[in-house]
Amino acid sequence: MGLIAELGGLIWTVCAFILALSIIVTVHEYGHYIVGRWSGIKAEVFSLGFGPQLFSWRDRRGTVWQVAAIPLGGYVRFLGDSNAASAGSGEAVDTKLARQSLPGAPLWARFATVAAGPIFNFILSILVFGGVALWHGMPVDEPEVGVLRATPPGIEIGLQPGDRIIAIDNHQVGSWADLAKTAEALEPRPSHEWTVRRAGQELIVPGPDPMPALLTGIAPRSAAAAAGLRAGDVILAIDGKPVSRFDELREHVEAAQGRALLLQVWREGAGEADYTLIPREQDLPTATGYEKRWMIGVTGGGTYFDPATRSTGLGEALELGVNRTWDIIASSVSGLWAMISGQIGSCNLGGAISIAESTGQAASAGGSDFIWWIAVLSAAIGFLNLLPVPVLDGGHLMFYLYEAVAGRRPSDRVLDILSALGMAAVLALMIFGLTNDLFCP
Repeated sequence: MGLIAELGGLIWTVCAFILALSIIVTVHEYGHYIVGRWSGIKAEVFSLGFGPQLFSWRDRRGTVWQVAAIPLGGYVRFLGDSNAASAGSGEAVDTKLARQSLPGAPLWARFATVAAGPIFNFILSILVFGGVALWHGMPVDEPEVGVLRATPPGIEIGLQPGDRIIAIDNHQVGSWADLAKTAEALEPRPSHEWTVRRAGQELIVPGPDPMPALLTGIAPRSAAAAAGLRAGDVILAIDGKPVSRFDELREHVEAAQGRALLLQVWREGAGEADYTLIPREQDLPTATGYEKRWMIGVTGGGTYFDPATRSTGLGEALELGVNRTWDIIASSVSGLWAMISGQIGSCNLGGAISIAESTGQAASAGGSDFIWWIAVLSAAIGFLNLLPVPVLDGGHLMFYLYEAVAGRRPSDRVLDILSALGMAAVLALMIFGLTNDLFCP
């Protein structure tokens, strides 16, 4: 049965990875295709996947749309391309059709067509993040109880949806920031006195610690993920010592210094169970750089209720989508530079296996998590494609910028050599990431 379960998990991970990658690649390549078409450049082939053709059809513009056997990418081959990567010096084209070819198009058209792929990836991320905000809404400004979560046995909660939180143990609470500060100031214990306004009356009701040891997220490929912990789990004790709040979990992990920890965990619908995991030392970004910390790969800080929400306007949702997409790009730049400069270890660079596992875990967590992860991946892939490496979109844009400044294109020989070097660099990076997946802890 264990082997069957592992095989089922592997199939699920592979299918989720292929689906996510196919969505991201289709959006990316469609950006190239549609902007190229608008710019007067003819697309000969739009391919989802590489290798042997599985099925295809030709549209009225003469473009062949196909699905290929290897679902690990895709491409648009424009008229005049020498290969699927649009790398090298290109092929000879009839002079009558030169304007419709990629090499023969004006510089602005080539630049826009190539830049459109990553830009469409960013647009996908913005729309998904913004759409999630529109769907779920935003927390109201004042601390108000929304939907209550299930709590472990023995934790009394007298809160009700709609309660406006006024104070906890006589610590005044006027905002969500106040609630967080109050949580830090309180003595850790399972129960506190919550003062709330309900139906126009002030009441004192029993309630839990405002920042319990409730797991709100599990990092992919982490010690917690490997042990089987899930978002929504509540840590009751570590090595037999009771835990009331999330900060205590962090303290136990740091104090263990890599020693195995026994966690007593409560899960809704399953009850209590023990999990053993070993913290891993990881590079964590700080305000001044990076520092190594022992971590198990969980996030917390949530309460036993969701905040009450309000409707989100389209403008606010799009602004949130832009900010989240920019955060992913900025963290990608920061992480890449940190690895190049030696601030963090090279094991922080994952490959196809780690991405696939992360995708599978996101899909297992539910549809909204999976869609959210697609948006994260889309932004990251858009950024990677803008790196100034020949055969990537950023490499093509670098050549076009040279052409704009110098007034001429690089020679065919230079293009061929740099494209070959770029391909070698991309393959080396993929192999390096795969090696990290297999051998890094």
